[in-house]
Order: sequence, then structure tokens, then C-alpha cells
Amino acid sequence: MAAAAFEAQPLLRPVVRPAPPQLETVQKVAAAIRPQLRPSGLAPAPLQATQTASNQGLARWIDGFERRARAQGIRSETLRAAFDGVRYDPDVIRRDRNQSEFTKTIWEYLDSAVSDTRIRNGKAALRDHRRTLDAIEARYGVEKEVVVAVWGLESAYGEYRGSNDVIQSLATLAYDGRRGKFFEEQLIAALKILQNGDTSPRNMTGSWAGAMGHTQFIPTSFLAYAVDFTGDGRRDIWSDDPTDALASTAAYLKRFGWVTGQPWGVEVRLPQGFDYAQASRKITRSPAEWASRGVVGTDGRAVPNYGNASILLPAGGQGAAFMIFKNFSVIERYNTADAYVIGVGHLSDRIEGGPAIQASWPRGDRALSFAERKELQQRLTRAGFSTKGVDGRIGPNTIAAVRAYQRSQGLVQDGYASLRLLQRLR
Repeated sequence: MAAAAFEAQPLLRPVVRPAPPQLETVQKVAAAIRPQLRPSGLAPAPLQATQTASNQGLARWIDGFERRARAQGIRSETLRAAFDGVRYDPDVIRRDRNQSEFTKTIWEYLDSAVSDTRIRNGKAALRDHRRTLDAIEARYGVEKEVVVAVWGLESAYGEYRGSNDVIQSLATLAYDGRRGKFFEEQLIAALKILQNGDTSPRNMTGSWAGAMGHTQFIPTSFLAYAVDFTGDGRRDIWSDDPTDALASTAAYLKRFGWVTGQPWGVEVRLPQGFDYAQASRKITRSPAEWASRGVVGTDGRAVPNYGNASILLPAGGQGAAFMIFKNFSVIERYNTADAYVIGVGHLSDRIEGGPAIQASWPRGDRALSFAERKELQQRLTRAGFSTKGVDGRIGPNTIAAVRAYQRSQGLVQDGYASLRLLQRLR
């Protein structure tokens, strides 16, 4: 289908891939709009001086970097072409500094990730690329609806692939130094991609953090897992034809253990008096064993035997519950945020014709801000329930600390880091 036939939606992603994952974090990326350069006489003098100094600093950094790149097999002609016209990009640094403040609850995220428009566009994408997707599914064993769902969340089915110059973005981030080692590794990988002839320097566009193409591969993942499904000698994930990008996504998921025919997860009902301590990724049982403990599908029956599974409560005891299987952890290799994995999984189900999530969400709650998440960790630790660090991430250690605190207070031990819990600690 031509791009114009889709209703445009912004890229939806819980976290930008290089950043530490957080459940509530979401970054919306629309097509980049570059500001027009002002005539030099109209530019504010301090800003112009700062930009000039930054450009000079980046140029010096590139001189040193090129020596390191040559030592890793990057040819001089590749370097000259790649860095031609590259300048320091302050907008990239601004985005890198501010990404932790973008927060949404799981239900707010899913409202957009699995909106009616995204479902409708996903069904259209499936229909219009069915022959290609069928061939990809036959080759890699990854269901086509899952591949389309990743495409939908990563770039709104190709509408928002990112227009940042990847070499410029990665060079700016590597020079900046906050995560310099990671971004220099990505920059080397990007140069190897150019040297291999998969694309040209200025055609290598993507997000501000260097994720590229229809399904937003970072350069190191592209080098390791991208495939040339069309057979034209190039792994082209940037063009309007999404074939190589979709096949690369399937190859990536297959490489990390995708189980054909197994769902990512199934919505379930919990019995009255359910022991919420059992809702842990460390505890796995067969669906029959869970059914013997009262955990059943929304139809009241035992979930089919897709393999051992855990119970996930992304919004604690007041929201939906899911029985999650191995394929949940495979999707996590693409992005580790639970919200993202549920978004991909549920979108794939809806594209296939499945129902909406039936349980209600605690919509009166709001997401904790980054500062509030850190405060929660600090207060829990001071109260004797160590979160093993204060980083603003609601991960397994913080959830365990929340549960221990809830137990001490006689509360439901669902591990849900809510605003009410923080207020209670205050």
C-alpha cells in the first residue's frame, strides 16, 4: 500500500533503545523537522558562538576517532564520505538528556499503541503485504501478525522511520561522552554498514539515537541480524519497500528463540484471594498447574498448554493479569519494557482479529515521574526495604521492595509502585 493510504500515527516506543528501560517511559517520535539556518547576521551571537565551538570540538573528536576506526578496518574513503558535512547536533543532546521525563501509565500507552487506527492500519498492512509476509513467516516461523505489530509500533508501518542523519547523530552522542562508549560502538557499526554497501551515508537516516528503518534496528543489531530477503545484494531497511526490514525483524526474533504457534501471553482471571507473590517472572508453571490454582483464561477455562508460563501484573492487582510465555521474553530482546512487549503482543492479537483486553485498569492513577520514582526508591530504602540502588527504574529489585513494604503494612502484595504508595511512605 502506498504510504499516503495510511492514517499517520507517531512512532510509539516505551523507551529509546540505548536508555535503561522503564515500565512507564514512553518516547513519541514524529517526522523530524529541521530548523532552517538563519543568515549569520541574524543568529544570536552567544548561540552562534556556542554552535561554532561545538562544531570545532566535534571536528577534533572526529580526527581522533578516525584513527580508532581505521584500526577496526574502516577505510579512509568510507570515513570521508560518512563525515562530509557532519556537524554537531544540539537537538540530539537535548533529546538524550530529557528522555527519562516522558512517562505514561501502561493503559495510556496501550490506548495509543493499540488504538483503533493502529489496528486498522495494521490489518491493511497485513493485507497489502501478505505475499511477502507469508514468505517471511514460512522462512523464519515468526507469525506475520507479530512482525506487522513490531512494524506498527516502531514506525507506524513505515510512516515515521526517522529523518535524522544517523552518522551525525551518533558522532554527536559519542563526542558528548555521557554514553560515549556505546555510541562509538554504534558509529563503528554504522560505518561498517556503509562500507558493506547496504546504503549511502546521507540515505542512512533514523531516530535521533541511531535506530534505523521500518523496524528501527540499531547499527550493531543490523550488522548481526539484518537479512537481504529480496536478494538484490543489499540489506535495505530504509527504502519504501519494507521487505528486508520485515524479514530482518523475523530473523532477529527467530535468532532469540521464537516458538512458532506460542502466544506472547494470554489475559487471565485470578481467583479470589490470589497470592500476589506468585506473580513473578521467577515462578513458572504449566497452564494446567495455574488452572489448579484458579488462574484461568477470560472464558473461565484453563489456558491451552503452550508451555510453562509466569503471571504478569503490569498495573498491580487492580489491572489486567497476563499469563506470559517464552515468546514474551523473545520480544523483550527488541525492547525490554513490559509496556512495549504487551503493546506488540496485544496489537498482533488485534490485527489477527482477537478481542480487546477485558479487564479494567486503575485509570484514576497517574504514572510516577522520574523524580518520584527515585523518591520512592529512597524512601523504601530508608524504611528498611532496600531497592539496591536509586535509579528511577521500577525493576525487579524495586518491585520486591514494594512487596516487602506492603507485607509489613498488611496491604495487598502486588508490587505496584503507585502514587498512593509513595504518599503513604511520605
